Amino acid sequence: MTDIYKALSIAGTDPSGGAGIHADLKTFQEQKVYGMAVITSVVAQNTLGVKSFEEMSLQNISQQIDCVVDDIKPDAVKTGMLASIGIIELLAEKLKDANIQSYVMDPVMIAKSGHHLLHKDAIDHLKKLLIPQTTVITPNIPEAEVIIGKSIETVQQMRDAAKEIVEVYGAKSAVVKGGHLNGEARDILYFDEDFEEFVSPRFDTKHTHGTGCTFSAVITAELAKQHSIPESVATGKEFISAAIKHPLGIGKGQGPTNHFAYRSTINQETTA
Repeated sequence: MTDIYKALSIAGTDPSGGAGIHADLKTFQEQKVYGMAVITSVVAQNTLGVKSFEEMSLQNISQQIDCVVDDIKPDAVKTGMLASIGIIELLAEKLKDANIQSYVMDPVMIAKSGHHLLHKDAIDHLKKLLIPQTTVITPNIPEAEVIIGKSIETVQQMRDAAKEIVEVYGAKSAVVKGGHLNGEARDILYFDEDFEEFVSPRFDTKHTHGTGCTFSAVITAELAKQHSIPESVATGKEFISAAIKHPLGIGKGQGPTNHFAYRSTINQETTA
């Protein structure tokens, strides 16, 4: 039997299936990694926006994590929605105790609908307790602005932000995603004192619900398979570009990305 690589997502839910835990598990499966999940918040949302959310109790989250780690230890962990100080403090301790090899943080702060998913008083705890433990952090431009406390309006400022998140805040690597700038979709990785850019065309579609979750989940899956950080980010970029380029066209609002698209692209290239 080949090695079975395992990834754990610790995040909120999305009953419409496009983001959060639901997107992560789909992505892990697509990347041939055994997926597990710990729910931090139950979110009432769909392609039209977030209606409400309720946090799980700290005791329940703690027990969920223990049940996974004590039985099927993950090769990589990803976090998404961590709404409160208590959840962040708990997770910081759990990650240290579990000695996880790779930890990817999608610093979920605001949904595309504008709904705040991270309490403002928890931002400092995220920066102090969790960012120093991250293998890869994947903020979009608004999230990176919150982390560094500066505006980002140019590619050079994206580069500066990625470097600062690593050298000042302690992440091992940072990918600042440029989807909020005009022009090509450009993401910038800063790792091992060097920059690497990942560029794709910008596709004319509104169906981008769950892109951040999916992108970071691919990176998590690839790290679980023992691939390098640059290789994992490159695969993440290819996966999410295909998912946006070939939308499913479902939902009344900003529809979900197409989690099947990357596999279909690879199969077409193999049989060509």
